[in-house]
Amino acid sequence: MLMHMRHTHPKLQFTHMLPYGAVIHDHGVQFVVFSRNASEMRLLLYDDVNDLDPAEIITFDPTSDRWGDIWSIFVPEVVPGQLYHFQANGPNDPSRGLRFSPHARLIDPYAKALAGTFQSSADGITRPPKCVVIDDTFDWEGDRHLRRELSESIIYEMHVRGFTKHESSGVENPGTYLGVIEKIPYLQSLGITAVELMPVHEFPILSTDGSQSERPNYWGYDPLAFFAPHRGYAADPTPGGQVVEFKQMVKALHDAGIEVILDVVFNHTCEGNERGPVHSFKGLENPVYYMLEHDKRYYKNYSGCGNTVNGNHPIVREMIFHCLRHWVHNYHIDGFRFDLASILSRDRNGNLVPNPPLVEAIGEDPLLADTKIIAEAWDAAGAYQVGSFGEDRWAEWNGRYRDDVRSYWRGDSGTRGPLATRLAGSADLYQPGGRPPCSSINFITSHDGFTLNDMVSYREKHNLANGEDNRDGDNHNFSENFGVEGPTNQPIIDQLRLRQIKNMIATLMLSQGVPMMVAGDEFRRTQNGNNNAYCQDNEISWLDWKLVEENAELIRFCRSLIEFRRNQPTVRRHHFLTGVPNSKDGWSDVSWYNPLGTAVDWHVPEQPIICLLASPLPADDPEGLGRDVLLMLNSGSLGSRFLIPTIAKSRKWRLFADTSLPSPHDVYPELNGPILGVSGTHTLPHKSMAVYVSVK
Repeated sequence: MLMHMRHTHPKLQFTHMLPYGAVIHDHGVQFVVFSRNASEMRLLLYDDVNDLDPAEIITFDPTSDRWGDIWSIFVPEVVPGQLYHFQANGPNDPSRGLRFSPHARLIDPYAKALAGTFQSSADGITRPPKCVVIDDTFDWEGDRHLRRELSESIIYEMHVRGFTKHESSGVENPGTYLGVIEKIPYLQSLGITAVELMPVHEFPILSTDGSQSERPNYWGYDPLAFFAPHRGYAADPTPGGQVVEFKQMVKALHDAGIEVILDVVFNHTCEGNERGPVHSFKGLENPVYYMLEHDKRYYKNYSGCGNTVNGNHPIVREMIFHCLRHWVHNYHIDGFRFDLASILSRDRNGNLVPNPPLVEAIGEDPLLADTKIIAEAWDAAGAYQVGSFGEDRWAEWNGRYRDDVRSYWRGDSGTRGPLATRLAGSADLYQPGGRPPCSSINFITSHDGFTLNDMVSYREKHNLANGEDNRDGDNHNFSENFGVEGPTNQPIIDQLRLRQIKNMIATLMLSQGVPMMVAGDEFRRTQNGNNNAYCQDNEISWLDWKLVEENAELIRFCRSLIEFRRNQPTVRRHHFLTGVPNSKDGWSDVSWYNPLGTAVDWHVPEQPIICLLASPLPADDPEGLGRDVLLMLNSGSLGSRFLIPTIAKSRKWRLFADTSLPSPHDVYPELNGPILGVSGTHTLPHKSMAVYVSVK
C-alpha cells in the first residue's frame, strides 16, 4: 500500500478532540479515535463499498495529531457518504492483552453507519464492513418522545426483518424498516403502545471470516458497531441509507402513538475470544474494551459468547453513555432493554458489586430521563438479579413471572400462591426496595424460547434445524402438548390448546405490572417446536401473515384484553395492592377466595382460585373509569363450580371474558356480557378462566 501524508490547509487546522468518530465540520471531517497503546494510527479512505483496498491512506502525526490517548485528524473536503476504516499499529503481545495488527482494517467504535460486508482477499486479511461518514440532519417535523408512563405501556417484542419478511406479509419492502411502517395500521388495531425491537445495531450478516455462515446470527445478538443501525434492514442499499429509513420508521411509529424501545447488547461483541477476529475494539485497545483473565491472553466470558465488554471501565462507560444518548437524541428512541444486564453490574474484575457505577449513572443520566430503561437482570455466568437490579428508574424482565404463570396453567402442584403473587404485581420482588409495580415487565414468552402456540403444543424442544444436535436451548420450558407432540388434527386437543393460550393472554393483560407479548403470539405463530431460533433466518422465524385470518378469533380476544387493560386503572395500579379494607365500604383493593367464596387456605394444594380487585379510590382514579374486577381461574384437570364471595353480592356483575366459550362469547369488548345470575355461581371446565366486571 502507498502511504500518504495527510491533506492540510493553512486556514483549516482543527484541534477538536471530542466527540469521537467522524465529525462533520465546514470544509471537511474530523476523525477522532481512542487508543492508549497504539504507536501508529492511520485513516483509510475508500471510493467504493466494493473496493478491497483504500484509495488513500492518511497517517496521523503522533506529535500533532495525538492528545493524550486520543488520536484526532482533520481531513479537508471529505463529505458525508465517505467510506473509511482506522488502522492501528502497536505491540502484538497477548500476554499483556495487546493485540495490535498493522494490517487489520478496524471499524470505528463510534461509526454511525456501516456499508458492505466482510470481504476476503488473497493476502488473507478479512476486510470488515466499511464505516460511513453520516450527516444526522433529518426533518423530524416536530417529533418528540411520546413520554408515555411505563405503567400505561403494553410492549410488543418484534424482529424488524422477521416481522414482514414472509411472502404473506404483502408489503412493498419486506424485511425492512419501511416494511414495519407498512404494518403500522395492524399494530394500531392491536392496541399495543410500544414496540421493543430486537437488536438493530450493526451485527455481521455473513461470518466474520467473510464466508457464508451455516448458522447466521438472525437475532442480532452479536454486536459489530453499537452506534449504527443495521444495514441489512434497509431497502435503500446506498451507504448510510439505513440511517434515514430507521428515522422514518421511528417517526411513523410515533405518529401512530407507538413508542420505540431498543434491545441493546453492551455485554459482548462479535470479536469473540482469543481465537476470534480483530475487527474493531481488539485492534484499538483490547484490555480496555474487554474483561481479560489473569492470564491476559484469555477473555472472561460472562456473556456465553466468548468475551465480555468491560462496561465499568471509564472509557467504555463513556462510550455506552454516548451511544445511549446518540440513539435518544438522533433517533428519538423512547427506551432501552439491556440484554444480559447483570454484566453491567460487574466491576473491571468481573465481580458483582452493589451500586455499580454504570447502572447507577444510566438511571441518573439527565438526557435519558424521558426514556424507559429495562434490564434482563441475569447473565450467562449465574448472576440472577430479578428484583434487585438498580434503583427506581430501572424496570426488569420478570423471569419469575414467566415461570410461575406457565407452571400454574400447566397445572403444577403448589403454584396457586405463586400465581397470586405474580398476578398482584410481584410485591415480593419489588416492594422491599421501594420500587413500584411497573418495575415488573411481565412476560410469558419472549424471542428466547417457545412461542405461545408452541408452549401448548410441544413437551420437548425440537432444535435439530440449528445444527447442534438439539443440545442448544433451554430444557426447562414448563410446556405441555396435551397428548400429541406438535400439530394435531384432533379438535378436542386443539380447542384445549387455544383455551390455554387465551388463559395466559388474559392473565398477562390483567396482572399488575407491565405486560410484554411477542409478535405473532396473538395469531398462533409457530417455530415448529424450536425454542432457540437464533440462527433461523427463514420461515421458522418469519411471521406468517396468513395466520391472521386463520386465527381471527384469537386476535379479537387479544385486542379486547388489551383495550380493557388500557381503559381500566384497576389492573395497572401505581402502588402495590395491600389487601386492607377501606373505611368507605369495607372493600379491600384485593382479596382472594376459594371456589366456595370463602377465604383461601394457601396450604391446600388445589388449583382453582378467585381474585376480587376493587376499583381504585378517587385519588388514584379521578375520572372514575375503574370497575371492580372478579377473576375466576381454574388450571386444574377437573371442572370447578365457583361461588362469588358474599361481599361481591352487593354489586351487579357482567361477564367480560370466559376462555372456555367459543367466539364471540369468549369476550365482550363493550362490557355488555351476560349478567351473573342471582345464584352468584359460575361453572368452569378444566383449564379455563372467567372475568366479570361490576356494572356502573
